Amino acid sequence: MSASVPRLVIAAPSSGSGKTTVATGLMAAFAARGLAVSPHKVGPDYIDPGYHALATGRVGRNLDAYLCGPELVGPLFLHGAQGCDIAVVEGVMGLYDGAAGEGELASTAHVAKLLGAPVVLVVDASSQSRSVAALVHGFASWDPEVRVGGVILNKVASDRHEELLREALEQAGVPVLGALRRAAQVSTPSRHLGLVPVAERQGAAVEAVAAMAAQVVDGCDLGALEALARAAGPVPGGSAPWTPASPTHHPTRSDEADQQRAPVVAVAGGPAFTFSYAEHTELLTAAGADVVTFDPLRDEELPEETAGLVIGGGFPEVYASELSANEPLRKAVSTLAERGAPVAAECAGLLYLCRELGGLPMCGVLDASARMTERLTLGYRDAVAVGDSVLAAAGTRMRGHEFHRTVVEPGSGAEPAWGVRGPRPRVEGFVERGVHASYLHTHWASEPGVARRFVERCRTS
Repeated sequence: MSASVPRLVIAAPSSGSGKTTVATGLMAAFAARGLAVSPHKVGPDYIDPGYHALATGRVGRNLDAYLCGPELVGPLFLHGAQGCDIAVVEGVMGLYDGAAGEGELASTAHVAKLLGAPVVLVVDASSQSRSVAALVHGFASWDPEVRVGGVILNKVASDRHEELLREALEQAGVPVLGALRRAAQVSTPSRHLGLVPVAERQGAAVEAVAAMAAQVVDGCDLGALEALARAAGPVPGGSAPWTPASPTHHPTRSDEADQQRAPVVAVAGGPAFTFSYAEHTELLTAAGADVVTFDPLRDEELPEETAGLVIGGGFPEVYASELSANEPLRKAVSTLAERGAPVAAECAGLLYLCRELGGLPMCGVLDASARMTERLTLGYRDAVAVGDSVLAAAGTRMRGHEFHRTVVEPGSGAEPAWGVRGPRPRVEGFVERGVHASYLHTHWASEPGVARRFVERCRTS
């Protein structure tokens, strides 16, 4: 694939400016023009990529320079964009907001530079007119390596308001590529951890994406936006697409026999468990697993011949009653764990494995209880594996992300999963038998050995 895929980064001065509306609407608008659109999201967010997938018909993928390292941003982008005509990357927070205390690391600006991509700045113009020029000028000139190629004005009140904004921006030297009126129908409902995932909204999510696309088509110059995307040159650094296959692994006769008896790895899905990076399934498959998705809300049994279980993040607290009521599946998960099968659980998966969640019985794999709190735990973490587990050998370093309003008591088992480094070092999570359960969301592309190790344990357990 050419490393010069046309691309745009949709950014904003701050959160709440309308990045998701514009990025998702633009993806859908380009797709409606017959373009194959590759959707991406800066940072660890799992929810926005679900809306991107609806808009494009392709898996939404994350680009996180903290979790994966800056060196993987270009290759992961090219992997996701293979076979596409254009790529749209939605930013995170404000354009220059990165990992706390780490400078520009993992910011939208950082990712834009790593991709050599032009930036379109989405500005909430609802409470300003001439001041918009000073704002845009500041963002466009702050870092000369970041190319702000245009502005889309959001929440414009009237034709007269738009006229004033455009007059002001003529002095800033940044072209206006669109002006969107206020529109309630494009809003998406939120709750304690942000937007409600697509899997929970179904038809309403489809309608919201269609409304976003209509607004972008009505208010933006799609031709100019596409031309800006096509002006992007090759991705810097001569990057080649990332591949889930191990670059050092060469198949043998033994490997071919193992492929014939590929271990079944069950991956939790459905509305309660929507948080997963696409690369995880790709890595498991490349490692020789037969990956089968199941829904803990509806399926009363694990997939046939399940040899290992992966339970990612999501909202089990929202579905606690339904998860608890599915007693046959809870018992099946407990039985699988008791016999030592590999089980990898992150955040929501950790809660599901507990004895109870908010007083309701869960799987009882871990002798711990979970409950909701008012406190939001949020941020990147630098972690090291405390001991050997089905995911990592002792001493393996990985970076993770926490994002939850729950607490698990106790917070770690006799054998913790991770030691978290930083100003307040701590241990967290559980390693018991074949179980690795933790609050940390990790991106396995940063350490492909994780998936290979897990699948190998599935073969031998």
